[in-house]
Amino acid sequence: MKLTRRGVIQAAAALGAVQALGCASTPKAGPGPGPAAEEPKSKPLSILILGGTRFLGPALVETAKARGHTLTLFNRGKTNPGLFPDVEKLQGDRDPGKGEGLKALQGRKWDVVIDTSGYYPRIVKASADLLAPDVGQYVFISSVSVYKEMTKPNLTEADAVATIDPSAKEEITETSYGAFKALCEQASEAAFPGRALSIRSGYIVGPDDGSDRFTYWPLRVAKGGEMLAPGDGEDPVQFIDARDLAAFIIRGAERRTMGIFNVTGPAKPIKMRAMLEGIQQATGGDARFTWVDSAFLAQQKVMPMAEIPIWAARTGPEGGLGSVNIDRAMQAGLTTRPLADTVRDTLAWFSTLPPERQEKQRAGIKPEQEQEMLNAWKQSKGAAKAG
Repeated sequence: MKLTRRGVIQAAAALGAVQALGCASTPKAGPGPGPAAEEPKSKPLSILILGGTRFLGPALVETAKARGHTLTLFNRGKTNPGLFPDVEKLQGDRDPGKGEGLKALQGRKWDVVIDTSGYYPRIVKASADLLAPDVGQYVFISSVSVYKEMTKPNLTEADAVATIDPSAKEEITETSYGAFKALCEQASEAAFPGRALSIRSGYIVGPDDGSDRFTYWPLRVAKGGEMLAPGDGEDPVQFIDARDLAAFIIRGAERRTMGIFNVTGPAKPIKMRAMLEGIQQATGGDARFTWVDSAFLAQQKVMPMAEIPIWAARTGPEGGLGSVNIDRAMQAGLTTRPLADTVRDTLAWFSTLPPERQEKQRAGIKPEQEQEMLNAWKQSKGAAKAG
């Protein structure tokens, strides 16, 4: 999944690399903390997941199984094929024109379908149209990248979404990702009028995150020493542990929740300084944060969301992504676990990866570049004083 248009290509490449690596999901994904997680279980549901074997997918499977539901996974059988041997698996292709296409889904009935792998409206329309007569609810995993005005703080579900010609080339780019996701939402709602749930998720983080976007920060803080910290520490940041997102989605299926929801966190707003200090407390690292002005980083062509993942300057072109309104989701029962829990679990998972994988982090500023930026920042400050 990609959360900003600028970083979408890097994110897609990272996800592809994870798919090629085929790392199994190691953490057990439980429901989020708090009263919502302790509510009585609903009657067992039959749930079809389109995808299901990478990152959010396994979190959904584990959460649903823990709550007594029956799962079926539909995918190509190429990513982590040995995962969940006790779960029914159907093979095919989201694209009805490739191989057997969606034939394995024909004539089957489920209570709910959760679409974790839809990026193009044609593909989502094909599965939604096929399943509509025999499935009660369509849950589509969308993104906060659907919004047209990324600079706007406090984006709500009522804000305008990006647009694109439906016949545009099916290719993920900085400008097409969010617009295609918006069209996918519309395709699912058209096939399931009044029976669709669109989850506009923020950054999904935690164990099994092959993009390393959030993981970079705990690893860097734990390493210690002088560390480049972006901005002035006051930029808001948002992210959600995949296990908390999965818990919200499964509860939404149980409650037959419909409509559109921004789903990110934490539940209590947090700024970049507080996030880094919280990570430091969780890791026990001795990193020394040197805050580098966002304008200076822009001059040095250090890109938010790429070299500096998760963060974006609040006055920048994607500044609104750190303060998306999640009131609707909170009212619908969203809970988020403490930052420290996500940090510790993420580091524990990362430590299980092969050494060669650990040495090739897929996000964050490289050590050499970080030192260059710190040196340049100090020189600029010194020159300013001398002037």
